[in-house]
Amino acid sequence: METDLNDYTIIKEGEAEVLMHKKNQVFFNKAQVNNRDMSIAVLRAYISKRKQEHEAMLSKRARSSGKVLEKDVSETSKEENPTANGEDNGKTNGEHEVTTQDGPKEAAKTAYESARRELKPPRVLEALSASGLRALRYAREVEGIGQVVALDNDPASVEACQRNIKFNGLMSTSKVESHLTDARVHMLSHPKDFDVVDLDPYGAPSIFLDSAVQSVADGGLLMCTATDMAVLCGANGEVCYSKYGSYPLKGKYCHEMALRILLASIESHANRYKRYIVPVLSVQMDFYVRVFVRVYTSASAMKNTPLKLSYVYQCIGCDSFHLQSVGRSLPKNNSVRYLPGVGPVVPQDCTHCGKKYNMGGPIWSAPIHDQEWVTSILSGVKSMKDRYPAYDRICAVLTTISEELPDVPLFLSLHSLSATLKCTSPSAALFRSAVINAKYRVSGSHVNPLGIKTDAPMEIIWDIMRCWVKNHPIKPQSPEHPGSVILSKEPSHQADFSRHVGSLSKAQAKKVARFLPNPEKHWGPKIRAGRTITSKHVSLLGHDAVNGHLNGNHKEAGAEEDEEPQEDITEGEPDLKRQKTTEDIASTS
Repeated sequence: METDLNDYTIIKEGEAEVLMHKKNQVFFNKAQVNNRDMSIAVLRAYISKRKQEHEAMLSKRARSSGKVLEKDVSETSKEENPTANGEDNGKTNGEHEVTTQDGPKEAAKTAYESARRELKPPRVLEALSASGLRALRYAREVEGIGQVVALDNDPASVEACQRNIKFNGLMSTSKVESHLTDARVHMLSHPKDFDVVDLDPYGAPSIFLDSAVQSVADGGLLMCTATDMAVLCGANGEVCYSKYGSYPLKGKYCHEMALRILLASIESHANRYKRYIVPVLSVQMDFYVRVFVRVYTSASAMKNTPLKLSYVYQCIGCDSFHLQSVGRSLPKNNSVRYLPGVGPVVPQDCTHCGKKYNMGGPIWSAPIHDQEWVTSILSGVKSMKDRYPAYDRICAVLTTISEELPDVPLFLSLHSLSATLKCTSPSAALFRSAVINAKYRVSGSHVNPLGIKTDAPMEIIWDIMRCWVKNHPIKPQSPEHPGSVILSKEPSHQADFSRHVGSLSKAQAKKVARFLPNPEKHWGPKIRAGRTITSKHVSLLGHDAVNGHLNGNHKEAGAEEDEEPQEDITEGEPDLKRQKTTEDIASTS
């Protein structure tokens, strides 16, 4: 079947080009260029790291095998040495040493060289490929990559993917293959078969996690996106619990909590198969969260999972939050004993404002980034600036992540603290200086420009705000108001607001952009493929796009009626549905 290019729009991103039908048949979102660029950057770092780990493993094996060979040679020489046995077998000692020692050394060298050839290029699985743009970019732009398998259970998407593979030439056809199948079935039938598994569904990835953690090879990379942010951020807590096994809380840190809920869910699925995860990068961008984790198998290491999870207590009055670990460990002689966490970490009422607590979680409270990886990814991105269409955005995100405190879960909002006390907000530099002068650490957050990560307890934070209000008086409030209760107490710590050199991050000091605006209007989620575009999609697509699409449909419908009055029923069904939808909207408006 020949392709009429007049019916398609050619979209170029990076080094790949795809044909997109003018009708909404296959899902494509331009805003996901940030997602794809970040994934390519991480994939390049993973391939480099994988090679380094393999070389280190071979060197270790070579050293250990060399010691074993030397031991075997020495024992053999003692047994066969004629001088040691008091016998002469007609060979000199020099001849004997050459045959017994040089042979094993040469054999070890040959074994080492053959083992070096065992590292095959990584196999990549894109579980939900749609147009195949992501798989094509992986194949064309990532050096050293192996086979890329693109899956989808929508026939139109698979057809589009196969068409785009051919459109991109020989390199794509030799590396990328597309299959019409259920991704869950394919992953379950290929356990530990893929070095990289990419999950980027439309909505929640929860139904794919169980099969995905089984399909990743040991030490492999699992890349997972979740776009159901309303659920993860607390709009429907019961839905989040049913999908991810954690209850979300509404707070300024809700987007970081979404990241940690997703990580805790992946860890839970991995533990069922004696596996565990190690996050290397976790980002919140645009309208979604994206995590990059490595998956390992170890029944003993899996026991540490409760130490990485925590429940969150959040005050309903002042938004103070506290974390309680699910488990704890107790060293005993040469072993470790695992015990349940000790709690509660908070009383029934908040010690600051007297209100009750909401409890959420469990969430991943261990580090969500590997700073060594982040540094490596950022340097790789900067060295290949021209190969990333969204270079500015991903560089800004990675720069901010590189300066985050890795061991501090969640963050405070300066505006939220000020809103509780009904006072003017101190500048971020002054507040950070007060925290640093109190001998605590502080950093920003890539999730929120106003977010402040610190290991200072909430008592110190409220003391700093009390001292600020003393210097910047406010109008009296109701005695029952949480802010009034907090300010009624005298500060036990006198804050020092003198400017500290560490109050600005390195990026701020160098005036490096960290939070960039969207490049164009309506930069966000798009409607599902196959959905009829109507006036209710104005917020997603914009007035011009919706009006243009509706006007184009009306013209096409009029031309079809003039040229083919007796149209086949099956072909006319979509148009009838569109007309009915438009009429329904007109009647309700």
